[in-house]
Amino acid sequence: MTAIAWEPVIGLEVHAQLLTASKLFCGCSTRFGAAPNTNVCPVCLGMPGALPVTNRKAVQIAIRVGLALGCTVRPTSVFARKNYFYPDLPKGYQISQYELPIDEHGVIEIDVGDVRRRVRVVRAHLEEDAGKNVHLESRPVSLVDCNRTGVPLLEIVTGPDLRSAQEASTLLEHLREILMALGANDGNLEEGSFRCDANVSVRRAGDETLGTRTELKNINSFKFVRNAIDHEIARQIAVLEGGGTLRQETRTWNDARGETTVLRTKEEADDYRYFPDPDLPPLVVDPAWIEEIRAGLPELPAARRARFVETLGLSTHDAGVLTSHQRVAEYFEVALASGGDPLARGKPIANWVVNAVLGATAFDALDARFPVPPETIGELQGLVERGELSLTSARKVLDECAATGATPARVVEEGGLRQVSDVAALEAVCQKVVAEHPRELAELRGGKDKLFGFFVGQVMRATKGQANPQVVNDVLRRLLQT
Repeated sequence: MTAIAWEPVIGLEVHAQLLTASKLFCGCSTRFGAAPNTNVCPVCLGMPGALPVTNRKAVQIAIRVGLALGCTVRPTSVFARKNYFYPDLPKGYQISQYELPIDEHGVIEIDVGDVRRRVRVVRAHLEEDAGKNVHLESRPVSLVDCNRTGVPLLEIVTGPDLRSAQEASTLLEHLREILMALGANDGNLEEGSFRCDANVSVRRAGDETLGTRTELKNINSFKFVRNAIDHEIARQIAVLEGGGTLRQETRTWNDARGETTVLRTKEEADDYRYFPDPDLPPLVVDPAWIEEIRAGLPELPAARRARFVETLGLSTHDAGVLTSHQRVAEYFEVALASGGDPLARGKPIANWVVNAVLGATAFDALDARFPVPPETIGELQGLVERGELSLTSARKVLDECAATGATPARVVEEGGLRQVSDVAALEAVCQKVVAEHPRELAELRGGKDKLFGFFVGQVMRATKGQANPQVVNDVLRRLLQT
């Protein structure tokens, strides 16, 4: 048999750290990078008698995400204790949601090539994060940092609806864009605030029965997701075609070796002995609050992308770049609205942002530091549209604006860069240039058409590059009758 006879089946479990100032059940800071075990208290360390209190902001964000994903938001959900032992789990259990999650039954649509995949969101539930084990290379010991313990997470679980590593990676990118646009998550894969587990199995093509799955744990880059899933698919097919049997297990991706390796045998839900947390009452959400949150949802990246393409005529590439970060999309929209007809200026403003601005922009999680205000781009494009500034000069003006903070108008005036578009003035220059080059004129009229560019160049030199090239071309064609 060959790999063609097999179909991959993939589902994702995405763990997104919610952007709250404090943890899910206590007032400790969620700030990343603090000294080990400083953002802790009796509640998140599980000390006897310490009682948890639910973070309202985390609940609000969870509802916001659920609505954006088309989920049903439960008016009543329940926190449960997920019992297991691990050194970075000081309570001996994790507070999560099991039978009654806050969000369920949503959908995410993605396009991969010509294929549109409708991926079910089975559930999205609140839970607290565990701590972090730090393994030392210099000594045979491991240390535990509990700063992350209790940080609020939203675990988003998809159905087994993906059929390739590329589809899985695309869905992750799409989901990350949504969460960042909502202000729910900073999308930082390196710091682990956005990470995923992938459930992977294979089955015979056409078979509806799911195969034995393995869970690929804590993958923190889109590249690693693709590589890990591709390797795991190939490994499972090789085992089955070799007559072997797959085990349900948890594996991890070893990038240095380019393979997945076993962590442990996969647990079932019963192994965690879920039961409602006796210290936390059911989470009851007022339906009016849900509708208030729904009314405040922003335009999501996919809808904004479609609008940029359909209304402004942008390419799918440029629309994708402009909507990949909320601050970039907002910057583009402000620049677009800064003078002139937005419908007519879409492509040139997009070119400015994509090709000139973003390369000099510094990104920090959900924030971005642009080299110039968006109004500067709108003003620059206005000067170009009115023929007062050539595109070449405009790029120089942009650099000067970024360096000094001056407005384009001021840079143009102080630098004497205003483009000459007066037909009478340019006609006089053109006549003088033609008169000074009789030999080239005779050769042009004799059939050497390439010499037309020579005359254009001479006029531009005579005007120190400030002549409007289109006007120069028009005047010379009339004078030279070409």
